[in-house]
This record gives sequence, structure tokens and C-alpha cells, in this order.
Amino acid sequence: MEPAYKILIADDHPLFREAISSVISSGFSGSEIIETADLDSALEITRQNDDLDLILLDLNMPGMHGLNGLISLRNEAPTIPVVIVSAEEDKQVVLQAITYGACGFITKSSPRAQMTEAIQQILNGNVYLPSDIIRTGKESNSRRSRHEDNPISPELLNSLTRRQLLVLERMSKGESNKQIAYNLNIAETTVKAHVSAILRKLGVHNRVQAILSASDVDFSQYLKR
Repeated sequence: MEPAYKILIADDHPLFREAISSVISSGFSGSEIIETADLDSALEITRQNDDLDLILLDLNMPGMHGLNGLISLRNEAPTIPVVIVSAEEDKQVVLQAITYGACGFITKSSPRAQMTEAIQQILNGNVYLPSDIIRTGKESNSRRSRHEDNPISPELLNSLTRRQLLVLERMSKGESNKQIAYNLNIAETTVKAHVSAILRKLGVHNRVQAILSASDVDFSQYLKR
């Protein structure tokens, strides 16, 4: 039997709240869903429900003031995963949201199955990033924004073993450890060991930083060796 979750949907559009509730009800049966339409009430609900498993947060509802609302919510409940759900599809906004503590970013245009998969990944303790957005704009990105993305140097990439490169490539596609283990036909404990080694070699503190750094890497170039 699948575990039941307690999930807060904070969005000021009733139709979207209804849509995401339907996704949760069908994909995670038995889950308790709480709904609200502004940041103040979301903060109050969070104070009263420290057993929330997930908060789905709209970027543009009343009280948010952009990513300031995310920061307020993370300060109020640092242990509850927060996912931004937004119509916004700008790569820099997605990256900023992750930098400010969101553990995922789901676009409102995502197909139903993709939303379900994203929520499942986050509930499993992983990070979800919309790979189609993360991989866009390679040509139009300015040098400044590329620098802000902290790309990995070729020297650091060359320090990774072939297996570590394969794991990092799949991490950058948003795959969980379990998915990587299945796709590479190795044990999940082995994947975890590779991830730890990758973080250490790249000099990053967590999986999110590794994924962001690797978003524009052409892995085929390094896997040829």
C-alpha cells in the first residue's frame, strides 16, 4: 500500500488548485490535501501543521513578492520540502528558486504524468528540475549568466571516472538514485557512493549544486575517452 501524504497547495487560482489536487488524489491515494490562496495563510497553516510532507507554492500569489515569499516559508519551516509551481519558464528564475531553498520547480504547463513523477521524486527526497528549461537558451545565455550558473571546468570533469560521469549525467536529467541504479544496472548503494564522490570532486555541497553546475555539460564529449 502506498504511503499517504499530507500536502499543502498554496495557489490563488481555484482551477489550478483543483487540477493539482486531482493529480495528487489519483497519484497518491489517501493523501490529505490542504488548500490556501495567499502567503500569510500558508505560513499560518505551516505553523499549525508541522507534519506536512510537502508544500506546493505558487510564485505569484498574494503576499509572495517573488521569491521573498519562498524565503519566508523556508525560514518558518526549514524541514518541510517546498516546491515552486509556476507558469514562469525562465531558466534564471528556476535556478534562483533552487538557490533560495526550493527542492523542486514544476511548471504549470507540465503534463499530468510529469507532475506526478516530479512530486514522487521530491517525496522520495530528491530534487526535481524541469530539464527542458534547464537545457534551453545555451546560445542566448550571456557570459554573465553562464558564469552565475557556476559551470564545471573541464579539469574537474576529467577528474571523474567514466561511471561517475554516467551517474552525473543522469542526475542532471533529474533521475533519482533508484532510477540511476536501475538504468545503469548497479546497486543503489553504489550510486550513493558515486554521488558522494562526485560532490567531493566537484567541490559542491549538495546534489542541487551538482545538477545546476552540470546543466550545460556535453557529456558525450567526456564519455568518448
